Amino acid sequence: MPPLAGSHQGRPDVPGGELPELFPGFERHEVDVDGLTLFCRRAGDGSPLLLLHGYPQTHAMWHTIAGDLARYFAVFIPDLPGYGQSGLPPLTDDHAPYAKRSMAAAMVALMRHFGHETFALAGHDRGGRVAYRLALDHPEVVTRIAVLDILPTYDYWRRMDRAFALKVYHWAFLAQPAPFPENLIAAAPAMYLDHTLASWTAALDLSAFAAPALQHYHAAFAQPERIAATCEDYRAGATIDLDHDAADVTAGRRITAPLLALWGETGIAQSGDTPLDVWRRWAETVEGRGIAGGHFLPEENPEQVLYSLVDFFNRSGILPDSTNSA
Repeated sequence: MPPLAGSHQGRPDVPGGELPELFPGFERHEVDVDGLTLFCRRAGDGSPLLLLHGYPQTHAMWHTIAGDLARYFAVFIPDLPGYGQSGLPPLTDDHAPYAKRSMAAAMVALMRHFGHETFALAGHDRGGRVAYRLALDHPEVVTRIAVLDILPTYDYWRRMDRAFALKVYHWAFLAQPAPFPENLIAAAPAMYLDHTLASWTAALDLSAFAAPALQHYHAAFAQPERIAATCEDYRAGATIDLDHDAADVTAGRRITAPLLALWGETGIAQSGDTPLDVWRRWAETVEGRGIAGGHFLPEENPEQVLYSLVDFFNRSGILPDSTNSA
């Protein structure tokens, strides 16, 4: 399939030229949502499943399990607004275009474009925050939700003691007023990206990441406008996203769809209270477990993530022998 007009694949303005193909058999779409272009991969039949990536990555992070998931589900894998190959929302003083509420609404519109009024979703890192906000704001569309190595934004800020602040220093750093963090990152984007990726893995190195996927991540971080968008994402997390979470806590709103929480045994979310304790305060029906790995579970432990997601989203699904033996 030839590159889409306006996509990063094959675009001359993308550093490094054409990016590797990580999703054979997947269609590539660019969908207009209220004037914002969302890039999305699509493959498979069955019930719809939306996969949302996190920071500092793109939709490429799902490449390890996307093909297997498409054997069971109709899989949709977009780049979040501002990330990867999706459009860039405007930068505003209130950070609202990068609020998880805004991103969640864009994901609902994206799925409706493909004809799905209800769907399951899984989100890692920032994508997990979009996912749980979507489940709170649009409970009628979510059938099941999985969150990977996160706790709600409200809980992260509440537990920001010395030890946790050292672990997630980037929450405060990226939320500093523009263009301070943007300029510092742009001075050595490859070094910053590689350090961030390696430092959140169990092995504390880049061994979990396939070289073609790293090319995708580096291509995004070579673009100053993408660095600015990711900083804006975290500014929203320190302000408007926190306000939205606090309002739900005050109102007693909870996620009604069944929720699966997965976390790395040496990941970020396992610090302090167990993730299940926290998520049971936010959702009515919760299950989950820690699995071997750090923060980047789909790339550090794809077999166990695949097994867990298929089991949760389709209890009658039978996994391939290679996955069952993991």
